[in-house]
Amino acid sequence: MAAGPVIVDGRGEFGVNYERKVDSMDSLAGSTQGFYEEADNRRKRMRLIIALGLIALVLAIAWYAFSASKGGGAAAGDGAAGTAASAPTVTVMVPGMQSVQVAISVNGTIAARREMPVGVAGEGGQVVSVLVEPGQWVGAGQTLAVIDRSVQAQQAASLAASIRVAQADADLAEAELKRAEALVSRGFISKADMDRKRATRDAAQARVRVAQAQYREAVARNGRLNIVAPAAGLVLTRQVEPGQIVGAGSGVLFRMAKGGEMEMLAQMAEADLQRVSVGTRATVTPVGTDLQIAGQVWQESPVINPDTRQGTVRIALPYSAALRPGGFADARLVAGTGQAPLLPESAVQSGPEGNFVLIVDKSNQVQRRAVKVGTVTDGGVSIASGLTGNERVVVLAGAFLNPGDKVKPVVQKSPQ
Repeated sequence: MAAGPVIVDGRGEFGVNYERKVDSMDSLAGSTQGFYEEADNRRKRMRLIIALGLIALVLAIAWYAFSASKGGGAAAGDGAAGTAASAPTVTVMVPGMQSVQVAISVNGTIAARREMPVGVAGEGGQVVSVLVEPGQWVGAGQTLAVIDRSVQAQQAASLAASIRVAQADADLAEAELKRAEALVSRGFISKADMDRKRATRDAAQARVRVAQAQYREAVARNGRLNIVAPAAGLVLTRQVEPGQIVGAGSGVLFRMAKGGEMEMLAQMAEADLQRVSVGTRATVTPVGTDLQIAGQVWQESPVINPDTRQGTVRIALPYSAALRPGGFADARLVAGTGQAPLLPESAVQSGPEGNFVLIVDKSNQVQRRAVKVGTVTDGGVSIASGLTGNERVVVLAGAFLNPGDKVKPVVQKSPQ
């Protein structure tokens, strides 16, 4: 017989197993809850540790900053003492006042000093050929262009023939007069007839002179047909071509510079114009070249332009291939001498606000002084304004100094 279920305390085997399962589930739930509680505690402890670390870091930084400020002040004091003890040595000079040339810089245009416009002098006609080009040198009376003269040549030939006809009549009248003079003493010819023969001879000779004058006039007109140079010089422009019909109203056909002489028309301010006179030396530099062409002022403008407040100075220049009429040029005029401080170029610096120099005051501190540069010569740069000549000016190493720096100046002699 099969054994039946065992019953203990009124419960069977199934009840006992159920209770065990329930107890296991309760134990598992309790373990899970304990795990989460422990993890939460660990997170709280970690946050607390991080907060304490941050507070300690902030306190450490504050302490370091405070210590550095105190140490920095002491170090600054030590640095100032060291700087005073190790001030850099700089070379300075006292320029004084020296005699320098007073120069005026101007600009203007190049032009022919004596420009000669050449046109038709005669009655004109058709141009047969043009014999010159711009840039060529020509002599006085040289033919520039040839005009057709076929008709005029025939007229001149006709007048030459009329001279011979008139001369033949004059010779015949002279011969008849001589024969009559041989017969008048014999009484064959009256004095009245002699007077008429003399008048006939004189009229024939007069007709010869008229014919000769007409012929010379025709030759002169034909000679004026060709266009010739009125004087020796340089051909600047050409405005005529073969086949062109020209006449008195054709205008200018050639432009020439007499003798090739040029000039510069320089525009000057009213104040500068007062310092320039005829004969003032000038050096002209055409734009785009390094040439320095010597010239001199030969004429001053007697009037001032009321709009620009400028006047024109004309500077005579010798011929140069670099001088082209209508071109632009710079000029430097030496208007005399004056007294001004003279510094080497290394002492003068430039910045956005203009030129300046560095000077050393009585406390051996560097100061900046704005100046206006005057004439630049081989001996140095003259200072038009900004210095009295008694200052100690830094000659070298100015680019490495700043206003307020302490230095040890070493004075050198001014340039002679």
